Amino acid sequence: MKKMNYVVIIPARYGSTRLEGKPLIRLCGIPMVVRTYQQCIKVCPPEKVFVACDDERIKVVCEQYNIQVLMTSSDCLTGTDRVAECAQQLDADVYINIQGDEPVFDPKDLETFIKAVQQFPSEVLNGVCEIKDEELFKCGTIPKAVMRADSRLLYMSRAGIPISKNHEFIKSWRQVCIYAFPKKALEIFKKQKAKTPLEQIEDIEILRFLELGWEVRMIPLSMQSVAVDTPEDIPRVEKVIQERGL
Repeated sequence: MKKMNYVVIIPARYGSTRLEGKPLIRLCGIPMVVRTYQQCIKVCPPEKVFVACDDERIKVVCEQYNIQVLMTSSDCLTGTDRVAECAQQLDADVYINIQGDEPVFDPKDLETFIKAVQQFPSEVLNGVCEIKDEELFKCGTIPKAVMRADSRLLYMSRAGIPISKNHEFIKSWRQVCIYAFPKKALEIFKKQKAKTPLEQIEDIEILRFLELGWEVRMIPLSMQSVAVDTPEDIPRVEKVIQERGL
């Protein structure tokens, strides 16, 4: 295998508990995973971008769009476990993970991440942006991040954090689902045969790295990302696609 400095992996699981067949849901006529890929190749060579899936239906659709596909097992605990499987098939220094349900993310955010990878090649990286809307702060599907002054992650939760003694929203940050992992970190992550305790409670996979003793550096990104987690998110994302002409 030819070694690459970095590769971009888009995990795409068919059996989403909240939205069955999510990667193939058509957004303004184009499958969601394809839209995510199309955003990636605006700043990244196509030969560095792969979709990691567990279902032939996703593979067939990706191949129709000339997207490179890596087949992974259907029992991966998380998308990061799926990326870790890809690390056994692709030799690279760093694996950048773009969530397949981020079809309208800003390509400049990926460009920012690629630059961060060159600067911090041995660190686990994750995207973050400020929350300015109290409704988003209270949303239980959005992970909120609390960081040190040096941008290292202290904790992440689906609860509204940080919050004042009077339960007021003052300032907060949310996770943007772009990650970067050095190969060694993925190997250690994958050795865990079950989710770590806090990861299990919050259902936030980046917490596994904290629980295993890894530092996680949070990279400031734009607020343009809109994830698709529930059926209610579909019309909201389609509106964004139309407004941005994607």
